[in-house]
Amino acid sequence: MAKITKVGHVVLGCRDPQASIKFYTETLGLELVQFNPEFQMAFFSFGERDHDIAVIKVPEDQPVGSAGLTHTALQIEGGEAELRALYHQLKAKGVQVDLTADHVLTKSIYVFDPDGNRLEIFCQSMEMAAAKHYLQTTQERSKLMAPLNLEPTSA
Repeated sequence: MAKITKVGHVVLGCRDPQASIKFYTETLGLELVQFNPEFQMAFFSFGERDHDIAVIKVPEDQPVGSAGLTHTALQIEGGEAELRALYHQLKAKGVQVDLTADHVLTKSIYVFDPDGNRLEIFCQSMEMAAAKHYLQTTQERSKLMAPLNLEPTSA
C-alpha cells in the first residue's frame, strides 16, 4: 500500500481571489503561478513545485474559513530568529496575528488570510525523530501549546 508522507498542496476557499492573490504574494511572498479566471482559482508556489497552495472562489451562499483550531501549516527555513523577523514583517503589513505558540517541537505564528482561513507559520525546533517521539509520549496540553512571546524584550 502507498504511504502518505507529507502535504502535497492545500486548496482554500476564498471570497475575493484578487485579495487572496495580494495576500499570498505580497504578504507571504509566494509566487503566483496561474490565475484561472474561468474557475476563479489561483495557484501559488514556494518556488520548487508547480503549486503548494491554491485558492478558489466560494459561492456567496457557502461558508469560508476555519472553525476551532483547524489550519494549514506552512514551514519556514531557519529557527526562532527568522520566525520572530517574519512575525514583525506580518504585523508591519497589518496582518492580525491570532496566536503565537511554543509547541516545543515547533514555534508557531497563527494568522488568517483575507477569507478567514487560519494559517500556522512555523519553524521546526526539534529534530524530526525526536519531535515524533515527543508527540507520541506527551499528553499534557501545557507541554504541547505554551505561549510564545515574539515581541521585543525591554532591557
